[in-house]
Amino acid sequence: MKTLLFILLMLNMLDAKDYSHLPELKLNELSQTETRVIVNKGTERPFSGKYNKNTASGVYTCKRCDAPLYKSDAKFKSSCGWPSFDDEIKGAVKRVPDADGRRVEIVCARCDAHLGHVFKGEGYTPKNIRHCVNSISLNFEKENASSIKKAYFAGGCFWGVEYHFEKLDGVKSVDSGYMGGHIKNPTYRQVTRKKTGHLEVVEVVYNSNKVSYESLVKLFFEIHDPTQKNGQGPDIGSQYLSAIFTSNKKEKEIIYKLVGILNQKGLDIATKIHPLVPFYKAEDYHQDYYANKGKKPYCHSYKKLF
Repeated sequence: MKTLLFILLMLNMLDAKDYSHLPELKLNELSQTETRVIVNKGTERPFSGKYNKNTASGVYTCKRCDAPLYKSDAKFKSSCGWPSFDDEIKGAVKRVPDADGRRVEIVCARCDAHLGHVFKGEGYTPKNIRHCVNSISLNFEKENASSIKKAYFAGGCFWGVEYHFEKLDGVKSVDSGYMGGHIKNPTYRQVTRKKTGHLEVVEVVYNSNKVSYESLVKLFFEIHDPTQKNGQGPDIGSQYLSAIFTSNKKEKEIIYKLVGILNQKGLDIATKIHPLVPFYKAEDYHQDYYANKGKKPYCHSYKKLF
């Protein structure tokens, strides 16, 4: 058992977010009751927490440092007396051996605040995992539906584009898929044969109250080579061309403004701007490709341009 706990700890350390680039961490003041749980690793009474029955859409954050920890769609009813989640925001939660030598404790990856414990094999959801979390360790940011928007970018192999957008604060989710072709529901095999006209695209779902469309476009230009006309890096072909699919005039204006800035810097931008067309989500094995493989993109890297 101790060996298993050690392995879980080491795997989690490899997957944790790197906060070393951040300035000195500012921690929120805690009450005596909050300190007992969050710092001294106590447990609140079952069924007493304010988030135990919360069903609103939003994001659960760390009470101590405000780091996003769980999305509301990962929360489920377990009747155990504490909020239960079957998934965390990637890299946000660390697993460590509990002092009792039997359980696995979960803490905030950013500030080590005690959250609760994680259990496997109970069968509550298809993911077969339960994060049992103290409400007192959490804050909740309710989601405003009108602030949730989508943006679509093609910048070569969608694996690398997805990898970088998923790390941007304010981005809720990123899916890889296909846009711009002449058939419905294309497969990867069809697209790579260059007979459908589709581009490899990512659909970025973001909270416009936290990150602007302009920030998304800036990141897009900075994570690929927008001057390459025949693909991206070693990936050559029509499905790898640089493009942005826009929903409205305002988005176009933002793109043209940023392209103008890049032109002034001497860059000949090859990115095409297209009107919005249907997005077809790619096969499951393309989603979160690099995260699942534990690797980094081979032809996408960040280069500051703005």
